[in-house]
Formats: sequence, structure tokens, C-alpha cells
Amino acid sequence: MLLAIDCGNTNTVFAIWDGARFLATFRASTEWQRTADQYYVWLSTLMKHEGLEMDIDEMIISSTVPRVVLNLRILADRYFNTRPLVVGKPDCRLPAPPRVDEGTQVGPDRLVNAAGAFDRHGGNLIVVDFGTATTFDVVDIDGAYVGGVIAPGVNLSLEALHMAAAALPHVDITKPQRVVGTNTVACMQSGVFWGYIGLVREICDRIKAERGGEMRVLSTGGLAPLFQQSEALFDGFEEDLTMHGLTVIHKYNKENNAE
Repeated sequence: MLLAIDCGNTNTVFAIWDGARFLATFRASTEWQRTADQYYVWLSTLMKHEGLEMDIDEMIISSTVPRVVLNLRILADRYFNTRPLVVGKPDCRLPAPPRVDEGTQVGPDRLVNAAGAFDRHGGNLIVVDFGTATTFDVVDIDGAYVGGVIAPGVNLSLEALHMAAAALPHVDITKPQRVVGTNTVACMQSGVFWGYIGLVREICDRIKAERGGEMRVLSTGGLAPLFQQSEALFDGFEEDLTMHGLTVIHKYNKENNAE
């Protein structure tokens, strides 16, 4: 079985793939200090709880936090006797290499999202990922990542408001009932929610105009369902896009290395 790991700035997701479907998905906070032994105890306990055997013999990793990769490599070697593929490293080939400025380091999560989105929807896409940052990934007609946009994440914006203005509380993001708030919390929620609606619409419109035509817009990430219900911004929602992209890249490397 394949263990696919997506390590983001806030959370790390572990998914067990049997070649046809995900058998289980587990989530932990991202901590670079966590050792390979701690990963194994945590993972084996959860898999046992789900009635799954620890017969993992392949791993693939996407990480936006480079410091965690070493201990994940040790986990693969010590407990699963395998060498993991790490997206962004030279030995991990992509179905369609990115076309960006020479010397640019593209975030592994963005490459994985491009691969997953192209596999499911074809090319000419904009993928909006609501994570720690809100990213816009442009996928060309052949599936290549060709650039994008990075904006502050929704929760990051709320946290910045709270930290920078002593009188403003910490609030959770939700769709407000009205645009004009009649209390501080409602005002903040309206500003962030409708502000991001405007941000997404404007950036997507400008990407389409710059590229000279219509494009499909997909959403993914933890807060995507909240914005998916509003204003017909998106043509589709992908809950497991990053994990699917990891299986696509793993399959591509396995098939090409076998040739």
C-alpha cells in the first residue's frame, strides 16, 4: 500500500491508498520536531483503530515545510523499508514539468494540485486553494503549472486583525447574514468573507483576461466549502485534490521507472 503525506504549514495529512481508493486519512499538526518514532506510534495506533494492517511498502511526500522531510524519510526507511518519493526533488518526475522563470522554486503543494486537477478535469484551469495562504494555480492545456498568485490566507487575515488592533477580538470565519454588520464580530466577518469573495472573483477574472479566454475554476482546501456556496465563484470543489495529485505523481513515476 501507498502512504501519501501532504505536509502543510499548519497540518500534515497522511492517507492510505490501496491503488483504487483511500482506505483512511489522518491529520496531525505540523511540527518539525516530531521524530520518526513518534510518527510511527501515532500512525500505527490510528491504523489499528481502523482495522488496517501496516503493510505499507511505498511512500510519497509533498512538504511546504522542508525541516519535516528528514524525519519522514527516516520513518520510511526504518519502519517501511522504502525510499519515499519527495515532490520537488530531482528523482520525482512530474507528468508535466512546470513552466516558470528559471531558478524559481515552485511549492510542492502547487505542483501536486496541478497534477491532480489535470487528471480529473483536463487543462486550462485555475485552482484556488484555501490554506494557510490562499493560492491561485494556473494549469495549462497540457497539465503544466505555469504560474499563479499568492494571497494571505483567510484565517491569517483574521489573526492579523486581532493581533494588530487591541480592541478587535479573535473570530471564526463564517458567511454573515448581512453585509453591514451591527456589532464588531459581524463587521469583521463581513469584511473578511466578502473581501475574499471580491478577491477571488477579481483575480480569476484578471487571469482569464490575461490568458485570453474562459477557464474552469476549482476550489480546494479547508475553507473552500464555505466559499463554494457563495456567488457561483467556482465550477467545482475538490475535497481531496492534493492527496489525489500525490497518487497521480506516484503512479507516473512508478510506470516510467519500470520502463
